Amino acid sequence: MRFTKPAWVSHKDSADKKRLGIFSIDVHPDGSRVATGGLDAKIRIWSTLPMLRPEFDDSNEEVDKTTAPPKALCTLSMHAGPVLAVRWSHSGKWLASGSDDTIIMIWDLDPNGGGKVWGSDDMNAEGWKALKRLPGHDSDVTDLAFAPEDRYLASVGLDSKVLIWSGVTLELIRKLDLHQGYVKGVCWDPVGQYLATQSDDKSVKIWNTTDWSLEASITQPFENSPGSTFFRRLSWSPDGAHITASNAMNNNGYVFVAAVISRSSWSSNISLVGHENTVEVSAYNPHIFRRSADKPVTTANICSVVALGSDDLAVSIWQTKSARPLIVAKDVFERPVMDLSWSLDGLTLYACSSDGTICIFDFDESELEGIAPLSVQAEYLKLFNFVPPPIARAYVPQPRTADYDVPSVQARTPFPPVPTVPTPFSSQPSSQVQNASGRKKRRIKPVFVSHLSSAPGINGVPTASSQPSVNGVVVQPFHSSPAPQPFGMPHRSGTNSNSLDMITPTIPNSYGTSIHNDYAGEYTDRFIETNTPQGDTDKAEMWDSLPENGTSNANGINRVAKARTLGGDRRQESVSVIKEIRPAAGVPMDIDLYPGPSSNRTRLSPPAIRNSVSVRVEDKEGDIFEGKNAEDGLAPSEVTLVSGKQTQFLDYVSPCVLVVCATSVFCAAALEDGSVNVYSPTGRRLMPAMLLDSPCVVLEGCKPYLMAITATAKLYVWNIKLQRSHISPVSIQPLFSLPSSTILSATLRPGGSPVLLLSSGIAFSYDPALSTWLKVSEVRWSQGSDAWEGKQRATAVRGINNSKGIISSLESSISDLEISDGAPGMPLKNPSDAPAWWNAALTLGHLETRIHSAKLLDSPSEYRNSLIIYAKRIAEEGFRGKAEELLKELCGPIYWKPTREEPWVSTVLGIPKRELLKDIMGIFARSKTLAKLGQDWQEMMKKAQAE
Repeated sequence: MRFTKPAWVSHKDSADKKRLGIFSIDVHPDGSRVATGGLDAKIRIWSTLPMLRPEFDDSNEEVDKTTAPPKALCTLSMHAGPVLAVRWSHSGKWLASGSDDTIIMIWDLDPNGGGKVWGSDDMNAEGWKALKRLPGHDSDVTDLAFAPEDRYLASVGLDSKVLIWSGVTLELIRKLDLHQGYVKGVCWDPVGQYLATQSDDKSVKIWNTTDWSLEASITQPFENSPGSTFFRRLSWSPDGAHITASNAMNNNGYVFVAAVISRSSWSSNISLVGHENTVEVSAYNPHIFRRSADKPVTTANICSVVALGSDDLAVSIWQTKSARPLIVAKDVFERPVMDLSWSLDGLTLYACSSDGTICIFDFDESELEGIAPLSVQAEYLKLFNFVPPPIARAYVPQPRTADYDVPSVQARTPFPPVPTVPTPFSSQPSSQVQNASGRKKRRIKPVFVSHLSSAPGINGVPTASSQPSVNGVVVQPFHSSPAPQPFGMPHRSGTNSNSLDMITPTIPNSYGTSIHNDYAGEYTDRFIETNTPQGDTDKAEMWDSLPENGTSNANGINRVAKARTLGGDRRQESVSVIKEIRPAAGVPMDIDLYPGPSSNRTRLSPPAIRNSVSVRVEDKEGDIFEGKNAEDGLAPSEVTLVSGKQTQFLDYVSPCVLVVCATSVFCAAALEDGSVNVYSPTGRRLMPAMLLDSPCVVLEGCKPYLMAITATAKLYVWNIKLQRSHISPVSIQPLFSLPSSTILSATLRPGGSPVLLLSSGIAFSYDPALSTWLKVSEVRWSQGSDAWEGKQRATAVRGINNSKGIISSLESSISDLEISDGAPGMPLKNPSDAPAWWNAALTLGHLETRIHSAKLLDSPSEYRNSLIIYAKRIAEEGFRGKAEELLKELCGPIYWKPTREEPWVSTVLGIPKRELLKDIMGIFARSKTLAKLGQDWQEMMKKAQAE
């Protein structure tokens, strides 16, 4: 192995030339260039040739500077803040960058670019232009990742959001918002079925890419992980079987580890132990490795290589067939390791640090024994039997690279003669030379022209015959510029006296693998657990990916027949005018649905029958779920899900469709006879039609939950994914305390809680734990509470950043009703007649209601903000009894530890109660009236933690 730290790779302050931190590094798929992002708000692209071959580094005295290739290829400077993430697309065509200016930039090669960098003395040897600017995050963008085949781009940030962008149009297609803390890492399953994200909410979440639902949330062993790290960058193994996640802790927070999460169970039974501080980043080698190099690739004969970067200034490299690391390089940096990137040939690891330097670990093939070509990985991943959705016809992905078949050291990466004037681009057609190795395998030697360039044509422009086609139709790729051409692949020669300094691998005794509830002897067996098929399946049978009935186009490429959908070949007929056909049948009046006097019964009018009712699918822009009713009443009604111009499914129903709703999990249609049909996004019926007590008046959905309100004032809520009732049928009749009250809005929260706002100025939600309706907000608080959202006073006075959550939205809507003083629900006819303590009583009562309502409606930010405002108010008033009660509630048992089995729950809405306790104690300690109480509690908690 050869190790080097090129001093000329740096991001510097333009004023004092001080070296600034490098937060991200990524190597191009062809290995010819590497991109870095730094504190100077710039992206810099460097040639790898001078890094790996000292004879081309012009800082060496013996190298002719007139013929040496350029080191710095390009500087990109359109970000307004530090660049925290840079990632090449798998095709090598695009470079994505994310910054703390909240923007993602997509860069494309500019064949006519280059020249002097504006505002500096730097020269660009090649040009990259801004292809598209992707706004969408509300805070720093911390990590990026391209999906396999560049189908999607995922971005995460400090706004706690995960955004999914189309790899074809670069448009935002999904927003995933279930994390409750800063999201600092993202990676894709190589199979393409899942996406993994890691957050400061101390969890790793797995998302299913078929419907973007949450597949799993892993919290162990992350409960005690610190939130002080820059990143939590995780990586998925090339065989798809494991995720290695950073910033994990064992032994109640005393041992820093990287957690290995198994795909088969979404749990972590293995830890990589040895680093002396938090692990910041993990990165898997892109190749599968054979455990026994002389045996074929099977599930039982594969392993992986993973690298870890830590805040202890060290980099470690592990092979999963061994319980100890291959390499531990200590003190390679002066500050924490920020990012890692493997070259696609699997033999070079690049690392960067916040000290503003990078380092390179360059291996020989013999040092990483058993490396398998990428083609083997592609065939192995087919065993998962996952078929991703088809790529848009207008998009033809370029190959990741020529198949690295791991040729011999001399034959694998030849370097052509360096021209006197560096020529970063070539318009000559690409050529390849085949070479036979000792094993009689044909190997391809890449030549100077990149394998990523477009097909040959006239003057470098592809001709019609050379362009890719689908069913005989020529398709133009989305990319507008040719791929970057390498300056020459670095040649790997054998170790000699003139090579770079060698590092002797050190394996300290503190490094090793920790297996929870087990012993290290089973490490090997545990690490290969997977849900892929087992057994000695015949290789030809296992890897036969081409169907017998496949088609072949003019280029001889086998293609699978286009997938069909029910109704997909039918011509779309849009309804020009939506109109009422007739009133709904309603509920027969002779059926006694409620005991007691008929005057006390509440009946709601079902909506009229219309020729078309439609709704946009939640979280899916452009998808419409529609119900159509025949105007003459003779033809059957139908429901369809349309995505763009493609019908995803069609079904015929009877009688007429009243209301519809759709989420990313299901589509539902309520019919005139009181039945509800529920479909999956592909049109499968998820259950037989549900028959309710009367026709639906309201049908709402959110995530997996479906809510229905019927004409007889009954409310139902189901969890469609689990196919069970979330709230048993409950009457909403008690909500109509005033005869003239009507429902203004009925919505459903992501946790399944219904929220009903009435014209009386009261908002209700049902609590299944209490089996009763609760007033989550009401107009009476507006007459005296300083924290009422409609007054816009509390947040301005106290400086709390209160985003527009569900409770704030309700209060704003209630304020818009303009209910006058003295009206029902308003206790004071004249606010000037308010008794003593009126303001304090209403403010505290309002805040206490907000705190419990935020908990019920699953709004953590509003819970925290309301709690802080509440603590400040009782500190201002000097209410010691309320303060002590609040502190005890958040503290729980004084000597409580996570390992103790006690009934006390240590978190609320995912927020640790002890974390909230620290904030509240600080507020009391700084107040004039409760300073002694706050300081006493702070001292007591310090002693308890010390013991």
